[in-house]
Amino acid sequence: MIPLTLAEVARAVGGSMHDIPDSDVRITGPVVRDSREVVPGSLFVAFAGERADGHDFAAGAVADGAVAVLAARPVGVPAIVVDDVQAALGALARHVIATLGATVVALTGSAGKTSTKDLLAQLLERLAPTVWTPGSLNNEIGLPLTALQADQDTRHLVLEMGARGIGHIRYLTGLTPPRIGMVLNVGSAHIGEFGGREQIAIAKGEMVEGLPPAEEGGIAVLNADDPLVREMASRTKARVVLFGESENAAYRAENVRLNERGQAVFSLRTPTGCADVTLRLYGEHHVSNALAAAAVAGELGMPAEKIAIALSEAGSLSRWRMEVTERPDGVTVVNDAYNANPESMRAALRALAAMGTSAQARGGRTWAVLGQMAELGEQSLAEHDAVGRLAVRLNVSKLVAVGGTEAAWLQMGAYNEGSWGEESVHVSDAEAAIDLLRREVRPGDVVLVKASRSVGLEAVALALIEGAGR
Repeated sequence: MIPLTLAEVARAVGGSMHDIPDSDVRITGPVVRDSREVVPGSLFVAFAGERADGHDFAAGAVADGAVAVLAARPVGVPAIVVDDVQAALGALARHVIATLGATVVALTGSAGKTSTKDLLAQLLERLAPTVWTPGSLNNEIGLPLTALQADQDTRHLVLEMGARGIGHIRYLTGLTPPRIGMVLNVGSAHIGEFGGREQIAIAKGEMVEGLPPAEEGGIAVLNADDPLVREMASRTKARVVLFGESENAAYRAENVRLNERGQAVFSLRTPTGCADVTLRLYGEHHVSNALAAAAVAGELGMPAEKIAIALSEAGSLSRWRMEVTERPDGVTVVNDAYNANPESMRAALRALAAMGTSAQARGGRTWAVLGQMAELGEQSLAEHDAVGRLAVRLNVSKLVAVGGTEAAWLQMGAYNEGSWGEESVHVSDAEAAIDLLRREVRPGDVVLVKASRSVGLEAVALALIEGAGR
């Protein structure tokens, strides 16, 4: 964060100072909510949670070097006291961003947010110092904490924004007003909470409604291939830039294919030229993510040739998203267990099928170890059934459905599509899946592990990786 005195922080958040002998003392370190992350010069933010109250750790945080505590009540050590700690944290982020003048790029979508953010961060870092959201810290607390990592040298701030209802994106863009706003897609993620795709589109479209007008540099980057996203052009005064495979897209992909490793290869066409890209990421769905990142980088001055090189060299910065590990014995484990929705599940299965082409030539098999896709509401049965059927249509060798009712629907979909005998199986939990895979996986096999985060299937992937040679 930029250095600020405690008096400046108090004014920015509308708080009162308690037990502060010198209001001109500066915060020179990071803003943290975990007392274990305190370093000299920090500001410790005390949240009262369900399991622990940060106020109880205030004295320890100051003893470890925190300059002060942002708190809801006096804590006996230097503190800036506010009525609402979360609102104050957001106000501080808004103040810092206004002071810096860095270009804020915000993105949202039903799927691919984190992967796109990671790609975009790696592109913009080549232009100028860039700060970006770590992992998926995209909510009312994670977003301002990310913004407060920016300092005097920061020129680009890339922020991922999530939503679980109408109004959430509007709130987040109010905390960290973007000049460039991007909407990737409107899919089925959280559809049970939203109540339908149209409601999701309303919520995601809030991203572009608050952008500056075109004459002030506002840019709305929209997916030309998603009708619900493309319609958002009418909801913004910013200049609209389209990406996708559509001929109308300014940044588009041509001649898209997957190589034998399941990585996308395509020709990138931009207003400044055309260049070939081979992504290091796995799955055709990353083409759209790459185009979105290319559109922002291009609008900020990066030419096509440099965009293509940067995309081809970029990797994943976040764990458990199509994370590929090749064991010494020839088994390949694809850990995509961070989250799942119907769109990302289909994309992962297609990537598995592409990777399986070379595996099967060596006598290997493809395994899809799948669990529940959460928050699908009334569509849950149909979507799980469809994924099970798709696994069969893609000739996945083995389907292991892990968990309760939703996993049973996955397995039943595969069975009804023609997967009989031992080609598909339903097991109760991750431990049962691990036992099965350890017995049956053999050298040359490719194993995809994917489910919603709440299922915890990363344990299966990690057990397979660590179990090489057993």
